[in-house]
Amino acid sequence: MGKQTNIRLDEDVKAAAEDRAKRRGLSLQGYVADLIEADVNQSRAAFMAGASSFLAAYKDVFDAEVGEDRYPGLPDAPADTAPRDAA
Repeated sequence: MGKQTNIRLDEDVKAAAEDRAKRRGLSLQGYVADLIEADVNQSRAAFMAGASSFLAAYKDVFDAEVGEDRYPGLPDAPADTAPRDAA
């Protein structure tokens, strides 16, 4: 279940937002929640793309510094009997 958040809007902005929400078949609350979620997801995707690009660009540097096997002595695959949520 989500948490409640209060926001203040100018009357004109609120009226325009309510109109847009109505055209989409949403409440004002649902419309605002969708806008925030879309913005957060877009920011997260942009960050992940940038991080992936950075890691790919410097892969050789990271491999030279820390090596490919960060956990020597551990098996390559998890044991079949280990619980899925085991650390």
